[in-house]
Amino acid sequence: MRLDRLLGITMELMSKKRVTATELSSRFEVSIRTIYRDIELINQSGIPVVSFAGTDGGFELMEGFFLTKQHFSMQDFTVIYNLLKGMEGAFGEQITSLVNKLGSLQPALLSHGDHEKLIFALNASESEKAIIQTLHQAVNDRRIIHFSYTNATGDSTNRQLEPIHLYWERGFWYLDGYCLGKKAKRLFRVSRMGQVEVTEVTFQPRELVDSPDVEEVRGTVAHLRFDLSAQPRVTEQFRDECIHLGTHIDVHKEFYLREYAISVILSYGSKVEILSPEDLKDELMEEIKRVQERYVK
Repeated sequence: MRLDRLLGITMELMSKKRVTATELSSRFEVSIRTIYRDIELINQSGIPVVSFAGTDGGFELMEGFFLTKQHFSMQDFTVIYNLLKGMEGAFGEQITSLVNKLGSLQPALLSHGDHEKLIFALNASESEKAIIQTLHQAVNDRRIIHFSYTNATGDSTNRQLEPIHLYWERGFWYLDGYCLGKKAKRLFRVSRMGQVEVTEVTFQPRELVDSPDVEEVRGTVAHLRFDLSAQPRVTEQFRDECIHLGTHIDVHKEFYLREYAISVILSYGSKVEILSPEDLKDELMEEIKRVQERYVK
């Protein structure tokens, strides 16, 4: 998990005079490019990391800098505490231990107060909890896993994976790793995984390209135009896909199922127009005819 890694890198920098990107890459089992991005994030958080080039180069904390409890404000502690609490249900004892340690460091967090105003919902459904803990252990132990996977169109396949990262994004838990069948890096949504089996076979991390392809099939990209009267719902449903053009809102949205695309478009009634593709317009008209036939005697 990235939060663990960032904290770990910071601890390494505090305990050593200088450490190289190669050493950190080996220590945390990620690429050198990832280490450079992590160092930049640590810098942005206010911890000054100095880099040195050359054969004896590497990273070290700025001379005279040290990290204490006083370096963090109560608000800083609150954000970290609530972030961990939001993950506690998914990861169990490991996160609970971190939460208790943080509470010991700053006892005010354990009392009911302002920290409860900030909530991170990073938990998992009941059906996902056991899978997530199993996957997390497999990532830590570097063990190959077998599982079944159902993509957005309902197609199911059996997979073998060298699991690398488990993370949360836009409301869902994902697992990425090296798929032995596809011989490439792949990303899987945990809610679509089943029959997860952790094998006794271990693996050594590979140098993989970032930004893995999501293990999904390509769908239909629809160009939709909405009336401004539908703005509140459109903005909420399509988020980053909205283009506000003054008199209307354009949305470019990929739908993996045609039936779902038609149902969404119909739900907006006369407040939406399909600009493309043409065959989606034809399917919409056919569906409208079927609806009419149901009510016309």
